[in-house]
Amino acid sequence: MTYEDLGVRPVINASATLTALGGSILAPPVVAAMVAAAGHFVNLVELQEKVGARLAELTGNEAGYVSCGAWAGTIQAVSACVRPDRDEVVVFPEQRLGYEEAVQFTGARLTTRIGPRTACVLWYAGSRFGTRELSSVLGLGVPVIVDAAAQIPPIATLWRFTVDMGADAVLVSGGKGLRGPQSTGLVLGRGHIVEGCRANGAPHHGVGRGMKVGKEELLGLLAAVEWNLEQDENAIIAGYEETVARWLDGLRDCPGIRAVRGYPSEAGQPHSRALVHAGDRCLDLVAALRAHDPPIMVGLLDEQTIALNPQTLQPGEDKIVLDAVVRWAGVNATRPAL
Repeated sequence: MTYEDLGVRPVINASATLTALGGSILAPPVVAAMVAAAGHFVNLVELQEKVGARLAELTGNEAGYVSCGAWAGTIQAVSACVRPDRDEVVVFPEQRLGYEEAVQFTGARLTTRIGPRTACVLWYAGSRFGTRELSSVLGLGVPVIVDAAAQIPPIATLWRFTVDMGADAVLVSGGKGLRGPQSTGLVLGRGHIVEGCRANGAPHHGVGRGMKVGKEELLGLLAAVEWNLEQDENAIIAGYEETVARWLDGLRDCPGIRAVRGYPSEAGQPHSRALVHAGDRCLDLVAALRAHDPPIMVGLLDEQTIALNPQTLQPGEDKIVLDAVVRWAGVNATRPAL
């Protein structure tokens, strides 16, 4: 069975590691690890504990837990902090972009100020979540959970906020920059928070009972983390920069558009994108790229600008994207705007 058998067209992802586009392409060792796991029954509680211990060892954290995505990790990590007399979770106003709604599943109340009933602070990493420094909420006597779902690269996200800076836990998506299974996430940090995640997750009857992580995903995510730690991250990011430079060079003389380097990425990752300004024709460009064979998905920054992201491309796809934009610009150079 293939996508084509179902009438579903694979796309070129020049946008980002979006859930709606499937996250990422699995790293090479991940599929093999998942296939190996699929052939046997296993004590799932024991496997979750052993995988978590290995992840902690690899990242220097006290403990680790594999969740069913970063959203589920939020629910379970927050639940680990909530008590009858500590039932408020602080999320600062400038960081409320929808992800904080996961807190509502725990029964805790969202607030914007630390007080006597504060269970924890939920702090979101990335430039789009404002400029409030993490250091401003550390050391205040309440647990701090960092949501860094899309903050890989850099791989140091797995330990920077916790081991280096002192946050109590960090949440990372398994299916974005790590290129593990899309239905996984990581909770790394203090042992008591990880134990709370376990108590609130399958097969136990807590708030995360339905947020199951299978044996295949457990070994798959571990394989993804091990693989990432072996990569030359500087070389990978340099490759992204080379792709962006080729795009900018190829689009320099195209009529009706202007391309510039944008840094950092949409999630605040340390690599650039090509920002293509197409004026009043921008939405036409987006539609033309989606009608391309295969469809090309791009980020839409506003009604006049798209973003081309190199992170999610497969070899050779950068040229397909460039050619499609150049072709559109040439065809539309003399057409009046609609």
